Amino acid sequence: MTADFALTCSALHKTFRLGRTDLEILQGLEVAFPRKGLNTIQGASGSGKSTLLQILGGLESPDKGEVKWEDESIYGWSRSRLAAWRNLKVGFVFQAYHLFPELSALENVEFPARLARKSDQSVAAHLLDQVGLGARLHHRPAELSGGEQQRVAIARALRNNPALLLADEPTGNLDVKAGHEIIDLLLRLHEERGNCLIIVTHDNAIAALGQQRYRLELGKLNEAARS
Repeated sequence: MTADFALTCSALHKTFRLGRTDLEILQGLEVAFPRKGLNTIQGASGSGKSTLLQILGGLESPDKGEVKWEDESIYGWSRSRLAAWRNLKVGFVFQAYHLFPELSALENVEFPARLARKSDQSVAAHLLDQVGLGARLHHRPAELSGGEQQRVAIARALRNNPALLLADEPTGNLDVKAGHEIIDLLLRLHEERGNCLIIVTHDNAIAALGQQRYRLELGKLNEAARS
Protein backbone atom coordinates (compact mmCIF):
# COMPACT_ATOMS: atom_id res chain seq x y z
CA MET A 1 0.00 0.00 0.00
CA THR A 2 1.35 3.42 -0.84
CA ALA A 3 1.48 6.21 1.69
CA ASP A 4 -1.46 7.87 -0.09
CA PHE A 5 -4.01 5.29 1.04
CA ALA A 6 -5.36 4.40 4.46
CA LEU A 7 -7.14 1.21 3.50
CA THR A 8 -7.11 -1.03 0.44
CA CYS A 9 -9.47 -3.87 -0.41
CA SER A 10 -8.93 -6.53 -3.04
CA ALA A 11 -11.19 -9.28 -4.37
CA LEU A 12 -13.69 -9.05 -1.51
CA HIS A 13 -16.47 -11.63 -1.55
CA LYS A 14 -19.29 -11.99 0.95
CA THR A 15 -22.30 -14.30 0.73
CA PHE A 16 -25.29 -14.66 3.05
CA ARG A 17 -27.62 -17.64 3.20
CA LEU A 18 -31.29 -16.63 3.00
CA GLY A 19 -33.41 -19.74 3.34
CA ARG A 20 -32.39 -21.90 0.38
CA THR A 21 -30.81 -19.01 -1.50
CA ASP A 22 -27.23 -17.78 -1.40
CA LEU A 23 -27.06 -13.99 -1.77
CA GLU A 24 -23.60 -12.82 -2.83
CA ILE A 25 -23.54 -9.15 -1.86
CA LEU A 26 -19.84 -8.52 -2.50
CA GLN A 27 -18.43 -9.96 -5.71
CA GLY A 28 -14.72 -9.33 -6.07
CA LEU A 29 -14.91 -5.77 -4.75
CA GLU A 30 -11.79 -3.62 -5.14
CA VAL A 31 -11.22 -0.14 -3.68
CA ALA A 32 -8.54 2.05 -2.09
CA PHE A 33 -9.44 4.88 0.30
CA PRO A 34 -7.08 7.91 0.59
CA ARG A 35 -5.57 8.60 4.01
CA LYS A 36 -7.22 12.00 4.41
CA GLY A 37 -10.13 11.61 2.02
CA LEU A 38 -13.86 12.15 2.46
CA ASN A 39 -15.56 9.15 0.87
CA THR A 40 -19.29 8.49 0.45
CA ILE A 41 -20.99 5.22 -0.47
CA GLN A 42 -24.55 4.84 -1.75
CA GLY A 43 -26.52 1.81 -2.84
CA ALA A 44 -29.93 0.24 -2.85
CA SER A 45 -31.39 -1.15 0.36
CA GLY A 46 -29.92 -4.60 0.91
CA SER A 47 -26.99 -4.01 -1.43
CA GLY A 48 -24.47 -4.65 1.36
CA LYS A 49 -23.35 -1.14 2.31
CA SER A 50 -23.43 -1.75 6.05
CA THR A 51 -21.78 -5.15 5.66
CA LEU A 52 -19.00 -3.56 3.62
CA LEU A 53 -18.43 -0.93 6.31
CA GLN A 54 -18.27 -3.63 8.98
CA ILE A 55 -15.71 -5.54 6.90
CA LEU A 56 -13.63 -2.38 6.46
CA GLY A 57 -13.67 -1.83 10.22
CA GLY A 58 -12.82 -5.37 11.24
CA LEU A 59 -16.26 -6.25 12.60
CA GLU A 60 -17.26 -8.77 9.91
CA SER A 61 -14.86 -10.97 7.98
CA PRO A 62 -15.15 -11.47 4.20
CA ASP A 63 -15.51 -14.95 2.74
CA LYS A 64 -12.59 -14.22 0.42
CA GLY A 65 -10.29 -11.31 -0.30
CA GLU A 66 -8.18 -8.92 1.71
CA VAL A 67 -8.53 -5.68 3.63
CA LYS A 68 -5.09 -4.15 4.12
CA TRP A 69 -3.93 -1.57 6.62
CA GLU A 70 -0.29 -0.47 6.28
CA ASP A 71 0.40 -3.38 3.94
CA GLU A 72 -0.96 -5.96 6.37
CA SER A 73 -4.13 -7.97 5.90
CA ILE A 74 -6.22 -7.24 8.99
CA TYR A 75 -8.00 -10.57 8.77
CA GLY A 76 -4.67 -12.34 9.13
CA TRP A 77 -4.26 -10.86 12.61
CA SER A 78 -5.13 -12.52 15.90
CA ARG A 79 -8.47 -11.60 17.47
CA SER A 80 -6.73 -9.56 20.17
CA ARG A 81 -4.66 -7.58 17.67
CA LEU A 82 -7.71 -6.93 15.50
CA ALA A 83 -9.67 -5.72 18.55
CA ALA A 84 -6.81 -3.42 19.57
CA TRP A 85 -6.64 -1.98 16.02
CA ARG A 86 -10.38 -1.33 16.01
CA ASN A 87 -10.16 0.48 19.33
CA LEU A 88 -7.09 2.59 18.57
CA LYS A 89 -7.24 3.20 14.82
CA VAL A 90 -10.95 3.04 13.90
CA GLY A 91 -13.92 5.11 15.01
CA PHE A 92 -17.49 3.93 14.35
CA VAL A 93 -20.64 6.05 14.12
CA PHE A 94 -23.80 4.00 13.58
CA GLN A 95 -27.38 4.87 12.71
CA ALA A 96 -28.35 3.54 16.13
CA TYR A 97 -26.27 5.34 18.70
CA HIS A 98 -25.22 2.26 20.72
CA LEU A 99 -24.57 4.24 23.89
CA PHE A 100 -24.45 2.50 27.26
CA PRO A 101 -27.71 3.59 28.94
CA GLU A 102 -26.32 3.37 32.46
CA LEU A 103 -23.31 5.60 31.70
CA SER A 104 -23.20 9.38 31.45
CA ALA A 105 -22.22 11.15 28.24
CA LEU A 106 -18.74 11.64 29.68
CA GLU A 107 -18.40 7.98 30.64
CA ASN A 108 -19.64 6.82 27.22
CA VAL A 109 -17.06 8.96 25.43
CA GLU A 110 -14.29 7.83 27.76
CA PHE A 111 -15.06 4.12 27.34
CA PRO A 112 -12.68 3.45 24.37
CA ALA A 113 -9.82 5.06 26.32
CA ARG A 114 -10.61 2.90 29.34
CA LEU A 115 -10.34 -0.17 27.10
CA ALA A 116 -6.95 1.09 25.92
CA ARG A 117 -5.92 1.79 29.54
CA LYS A 118 -5.19 5.43 28.85
CA SER A 119 -8.17 7.05 30.51
CA ASP A 120 -8.20 10.83 30.92
CA GLN A 121 -11.66 12.29 31.39
CA SER A 122 -10.44 15.79 30.54
CA VAL A 123 -9.97 14.61 26.94
CA ALA A 124 -13.52 13.24 26.83
CA ALA A 125 -14.84 16.47 28.34
CA HIS A 126 -13.01 18.50 25.68
CA LEU A 127 -14.50 16.33 22.92
CA LEU A 128 -18.00 16.81 24.30
CA ASP A 129 -17.37 20.52 24.38
CA GLN A 130 -16.25 20.35 20.73
CA VAL A 131 -19.53 18.69 19.73
CA GLY A 132 -21.57 21.24 21.66
CA LEU A 133 -22.36 19.19 24.77
CA GLY A 134 -20.02 20.73 27.29
CA ALA A 135 -22.97 21.41 29.59
CA ARG A 136 -24.36 17.86 29.33
CA LEU A 137 -21.38 15.81 30.53
CA HIS A 138 -23.26 13.99 33.27
CA HIS A 139 -26.53 13.36 31.45
CA ARG A 140 -27.38 9.77 30.56
CA PRO A 141 -28.58 8.87 27.05
CA ALA A 142 -32.26 8.82 28.09
CA GLU A 143 -31.89 12.47 29.11
CA LEU A 144 -30.57 13.51 25.69
CA SER A 145 -32.29 14.06 22.35
CA GLY A 146 -31.49 11.85 19.35
CA GLY A 147 -29.22 14.50 17.88
CA GLU A 148 -27.42 14.91 21.19
CA GLN A 149 -26.96 11.15 21.52
CA GLN A 150 -25.42 11.05 18.04
CA ARG A 151 -23.07 13.86 19.05
CA VAL A 152 -21.98 11.76 22.04
CA ALA A 153 -21.46 8.81 19.68
CA ILE A 154 -19.28 10.98 17.41
CA ALA A 155 -17.22 12.20 20.36
CA ARG A 156 -16.77 8.59 21.49
CA ALA A 157 -15.70 7.56 17.97
CA LEU A 158 -13.02 10.25 18.06
CA ARG A 159 -11.81 9.57 21.62
CA ASN A 160 -8.68 7.66 20.60
CA ASN A 161 -8.02 9.99 17.63
CA PRO A 162 -8.57 7.28 14.99
CA ALA A 163 -7.03 7.46 11.54
CA LEU A 164 -10.18 5.88 10.07
CA LEU A 165 -13.73 7.04 10.83
CA LEU A 166 -16.65 4.94 9.56
CA ALA A 167 -20.16 6.40 9.63
CA ASP A 168 -23.12 4.17 8.74
CA GLU A 169 -26.22 6.28 7.96
CA PRO A 170 -25.31 8.71 10.76
CA THR A 171 -28.43 10.84 10.13
CA GLY A 172 -30.86 7.96 9.60
CA ASN A 173 -32.67 8.31 12.94
CA LEU A 174 -32.69 12.13 13.01
CA ASP A 175 -34.96 14.84 11.73
CA VAL A 176 -33.73 17.05 8.89
CA LYS A 177 -32.38 19.85 11.09
CA ALA A 178 -30.52 17.52 13.44
CA GLY A 179 -29.25 15.52 10.47
CA HIS A 180 -27.75 18.62 8.86
CA GLU A 181 -26.10 19.56 12.14
CA ILE A 182 -24.55 16.09 12.49
CA ILE A 183 -23.15 16.13 8.95
CA ASP A 184 -21.75 19.63 9.44
CA LEU A 185 -20.13 18.43 12.67
CA LEU A 186 -18.62 15.32 11.05
CA LEU A 187 -17.19 17.37 8.20
CA ARG A 188 -15.75 20.02 10.51
CA LEU A 189 -14.05 17.46 12.73
CA HIS A 190 -12.80 15.54 9.69
CA GLU A 191 -11.22 18.70 8.31
CA GLU A 192 -9.64 19.53 11.66
CA ARG A 193 -8.25 16.05 12.25
CA GLY A 194 -7.35 15.01 8.71
CA ASN A 195 -8.54 11.42 9.03
CA CYS A 196 -10.03 9.09 6.44
CA LEU A 197 -13.82 9.45 6.65
CA ILE A 198 -16.16 6.96 4.96
CA ILE A 199 -19.89 7.71 5.11
CA VAL A 200 -22.55 5.23 4.01
CA THR A 201 -25.73 7.14 3.17
CA HIS A 202 -28.96 6.95 1.22
CA ASP A 203 -29.10 10.76 1.05
CA ASN A 204 -28.05 12.21 -2.33
CA ALA A 205 -27.09 15.55 -0.77
CA ILE A 206 -24.74 13.89 1.72
CA ALA A 207 -23.29 11.61 -0.95
CA ALA A 208 -22.54 14.65 -3.12
CA LEU A 209 -20.18 15.98 -0.43
CA GLY A 210 -17.69 13.18 -1.01
CA GLN A 211 -14.34 13.89 -2.60
CA GLN A 212 -14.60 10.26 -3.70
CA ARG A 213 -18.16 9.06 -4.36
CA TYR A 214 -19.09 5.42 -4.83
CA ARG A 215 -22.15 3.31 -5.55
CA LEU A 216 -22.38 -0.30 -4.42
CA GLU A 217 -24.08 -2.16 -7.26
CA LEU A 218 -24.10 -5.87 -8.09
CA GLY A 219 -21.42 -6.54 -5.52
CA LYS A 220 -18.97 -3.97 -6.94
CA LEU A 221 -18.03 -0.52 -5.74
CA ASN A 222 -18.14 1.88 -8.69
CA GLU A 223 -17.23 5.55 -8.78
CA ALA A 224 -20.46 7.53 -8.94
CA ALA A 225 -21.05 10.04 -11.71
CA ARG A 226 -21.09 13.65 -10.58
CA SER A 227 -24.07 15.81 -11.47
